[in-house]
Amino acid sequence: MSEIIATYQIYGKPGKLESKLESIALGLTVGSWTDLHAVDQEQLRKHKGRVVSVKEFFDDEHPSRFGEVRAEGKIAYPSANFTADLPAILTTVFGKLSLDGEIKLLDLEFDSDITAHFPGPRFGISQIRESIEVFDRPLVMSIFKGVIGRNLPFLNEQLKNQALGGVDLVKDDEILFENELTPFDKRIVSSREILQNVYEETGHRTLYAVNLTGRTSKLRDQARRAKELGADALLFNVHTYGLDVLHELAEDDEIALPFMAHPAFSGAFISSDFYGLSSSLALGKLVRYAGADFSLFPSPYGSVAMPRNETLRIAQALREESALAAAFPVPSAGIHPGLVPKLIKDFGTDCIINAGGGVHGHPHGAIGGGKAFRQAVDAVLNGITLEEAASQHKELKSALDLWGVE
Repeated sequence: MSEIIATYQIYGKPGKLESKLESIALGLTVGSWTDLHAVDQEQLRKHKGRVVSVKEFFDDEHPSRFGEVRAEGKIAYPSANFTADLPAILTTVFGKLSLDGEIKLLDLEFDSDITAHFPGPRFGISQIRESIEVFDRPLVMSIFKGVIGRNLPFLNEQLKNQALGGVDLVKDDEILFENELTPFDKRIVSSREILQNVYEETGHRTLYAVNLTGRTSKLRDQARRAKELGADALLFNVHTYGLDVLHELAEDDEIALPFMAHPAFSGAFISSDFYGLSSSLALGKLVRYAGADFSLFPSPYGSVAMPRNETLRIAQALREESALAAAFPVPSAGIHPGLVPKLIKDFGTDCIINAGGGVHGHPHGAIGGGKAFRQAVDAVLNGITLEEAASQHKELKSALDLWGVE
């Protein structure tokens, strides 16, 4: 029988946690077992949750929890209990349980029958690379900055300069919603003209991700409109709208655009050591299953830093071997050219180096910022130190003089 296996983190007395997991498995499925008559047990057997495994660990990270151990327990839930959609799955495995004390959902294992109901990334790493003909290095992305209250010419100038700097992708700010100064349709139309002109001038292709916003009931039409106007990609605040909304949009053949999942609001349920979802599940596996081609998350280095081991697990969840296409990990926040060696060491070449202030704050503006990042990437891949490369490139030298090398 098809099933989904949930991995939980719980705390308690040594040797007592298997029974706790057993009560969870029953409580989230048939409710009770030993009290049922044999006929009822036979009828409900295919619906009964079961404990797969329990592993106990003494918790060195939280020594104040004297006398307790941390456990990771796996429970299997039969697919007969739920429909093959993320709202039903998450409600089954963590709905009311999420309110029941210190318990955290670490992972979900989908078998092939359930995975078949999810689109995964329509394009993924390989097709995104093909679209811009860049195959052998991390991609570089930048962000519009200071756009609230600004008009379309201001955005157009930012976009042009970022593209001239050689970045591969430019995305809207996640807080740029529909407004009179920079309407959604006009942003798409003007971006196509600007980026085509830059391509003809430089031979470098840049993609623009426009922010898909508005009431949920209008999103499908808005996304289809973006496709008609020639949009390159869609930025989407998936954790405020919901994973199932992304799932619906990503599988729509009349949209057929890459989706970039922004992590806004996810801190509300991933930040605790004891509650909520793991970051690798929320920002990695689930957005990949829902159809994101890119997933943004806090880098281990900036002012909004996430622990390095967590970011590596997110990247692994996005790229690990699967029936689904791999999605780009996009470590973000606090990124400047001096961090490029760390980024490539930690995330490899199948990642996107994403910067806002690290591009726009460059002494030579966004053109210089983009060039500095590209120069840093080339240096690392050619086995050259950033300091040595800076002696040959003024843009990189200015960046290192400002931000240093980390």
